[in-house]
Amino acid sequence: MSTYDVYSFGVVSASTLYTFKGSFPDPDGYSEFDDVQYMLGGEAANSSIVLSRLGVRVRLDGNWIGDDDAGRRTKALLDSFDIDSSRLVLKDKYQGVSEAVFAAEGTRAIFGSYGRLLEREDWNMPQREDIQQARVICLDPFFKEASRRAAEIGSEYSIPVVTIDCLHGDPILEHSAAVVLSHNYIGWKYPDRELEDLFQDYLRATDGLVIFTFGENETWYGRQGAGVTRKATYSVDAVDTSGAGDSFRAGIVFGFLNGWEDSKAIDFATAVAAIVCTRTPGVLNAPGYEEVTEFMQIPL
Repeated sequence: MSTYDVYSFGVVSASTLYTFKGSFPDPDGYSEFDDVQYMLGGEAANSSIVLSRLGVRVRLDGNWIGDDDAGRRTKALLDSFDIDSSRLVLKDKYQGVSEAVFAAEGTRAIFGSYGRLLEREDWNMPQREDIQQARVICLDPFFKEASRRAAEIGSEYSIPVVTIDCLHGDPILEHSAAVVLSHNYIGWKYPDRELEDLFQDYLRATDGLVIFTFGENETWYGRQGAGVTRKATYSVDAVDTSGAGDSFRAGIVFGFLNGWEDSKAIDFATAVAAIVCTRTPGVLNAPGYEEVTEFMQIPL
């Protein structure tokens, strides 16, 4: 019998959150830190933590981690959430990926070493025996052949794959049960495209659920043969938006675990992300299932 429900594969990073009082300073200006906290970065790591907070058992694999203070802190945080990170072995004389997040008045800026990670391809290859024991796969698409391998194996065993920001020509979409595209990614990769036409391109690329998120604005979702459905978000006073997209993806994974219809999964994921935005660090203080369902009773 499997000891986990979700196989999560992707980016795992040491992270430090700097929270500002007020807005960001102008160039050459000055502002006060309100707080400094250690946390985790990386899409797969964040989604895994949120899933754990929802009561889901997760096995996490991905990029290499250094046997240094940052790496040991990362492993300790994962352990504190009962996430199985046994595949993430600390490597001697290796510096893992890290980031610094600066958050102020509902916005953020991130500085990291992810480019170096992608250039070096410093990650594990997913193991078939790990994937076939899972009920859902939470997949980052950034690790080239390793990510494609995870998607293909999941599809082979009819395990739903929930992925995120990737081009509509990415082969991973052929094996995905759902893909979540953030407004930041869409604006970066497709700055001149009409959103409705782009949405249709994604629908043609996958038999799964396609989701466009637009921050505090509405969420679009749909499947082949159906029109776009637009869903309003929950109105909250955002403290820190770091990890909101990863939290939303975790909510979608949770929906697949429970066999929910698309509208229920979207509503739940939207609520999870909204709650996370009201806390700092939001992901480390993600809500449990009962808190989410209670929150969902408030009017949109």
